[in-house]
Amino acid sequence: MTTLCRPAIAVPDHIITLDETLELARQLHSGHEQLGLALRLIENTGVRTRHIVQPIADTLRHPGFEQRNLLYTAEAKSRVPDVVERALDHAELKARDIDLLIYVSCTGFMMPSMTAWMINSLGFRSNTRQLPIAQLGCAAGGAAINRAHDFCLAYPQSNVLIVACEFCSLCYQPTDLGVGSLLSNGLFGDALAAAVVRGEGGTGVALECNGSHLVPDTEDWISYSVRDTGFHFLLDKRVPGTMEMLAPALRTLADQHLWDVSDLDFYIVHAGGPRILDDLSHFLDLPPETFRFSRATLTDRGNIASAVVFDALDRLFEEDRVAGSGTGLIAGFGPGITAEIALGRWTGTSPVVGTADKTAVFPERDVLPSGLRHAPASARPPATARPVG
Repeated sequence: MTTLCRPAIAVPDHIITLDETLELARQLHSGHEQLGLALRLIENTGVRTRHIVQPIADTLRHPGFEQRNLLYTAEAKSRVPDVVERALDHAELKARDIDLLIYVSCTGFMMPSMTAWMINSLGFRSNTRQLPIAQLGCAAGGAAINRAHDFCLAYPQSNVLIVACEFCSLCYQPTDLGVGSLLSNGLFGDALAAAVVRGEGGTGVALECNGSHLVPDTEDWISYSVRDTGFHFLLDKRVPGTMEMLAPALRTLADQHLWDVSDLDFYIVHAGGPRILDDLSHFLDLPPETFRFSRATLTDRGNIASAVVFDALDRLFEEDRVAGSGTGLIAGFGPGITAEIALGRWTGTSPVVGTADKTAVFPERDVLPSGLRHAPASARPPATARPVG
């Protein structure tokens, strides 16, 4: 039984509130002819607070793509070890037990990937397989879960660690003045998440099947324009209406699995905005309360891209009210327009190890958490340990 264990979540300690966001928009774009519309859209997102890796004054300055990417790399290396350690604790595993590392991010670029740095720095075996996912945007959290599931089916008894690292604030572009850009500036936040998928053992969501769906001819609805100044996020005004096209894909996958998508016990979906959740309620004939975990993520964190599904899933673990073997759906939505969908059964909560079940809010720091520095060679298993293929 392939099990998705409890995620670990972390957010930076700099916070910007809705009121501060609206006031900044008024100050920065006082002459914008569509400012009123942008302010209404931002207020209607339901986002009340967002966490960002820099103070807002630094976020608003653009030092150039090179400096921003250097900051992305430094912040990722500083913050990833903690969520990795806590996710492994939730799964009752050690770094040496992991057979595949999946690293998900669309807000910075590294080559070699963070997976190579993690193997060298955090005690993973040198034969750990690597899968960076960089271009699926907000859908990548769901895709990572599905690829981990596929890997565990192909290689029984293997374990996969997923890490999602999204610093959306580092993609702020002061020269992008379209209404979609102004809305994005008030919607996206920064967060990290990690979760283990175990091929055998563990508690959480027992994954049963997964699927993907791409809506034809919507490639330009969510996209990046890559310029000298970095990634420029482009959001088409038709995006909020995509659930009318994606909800049938959720129903089809459930039907193929002989489940009724409108009669499951839990729903963990990407919260791109309130319209997404409202439309899912409508098209799947579900009460709004069904998506309370995703709504809470949107309210407290904003749209944290690929990390949304993990933050919402952690809230399900925290509530712990699903009966054993309760059925559920996990879905990420993103560029393409793409949906990545998984179906599974609830098996219970992971044991609490120290404070591993709590969200971490990090102060600024330069030191990695203890226990996760470079492991000595004598502490690591030989390269031939636990072959998976």
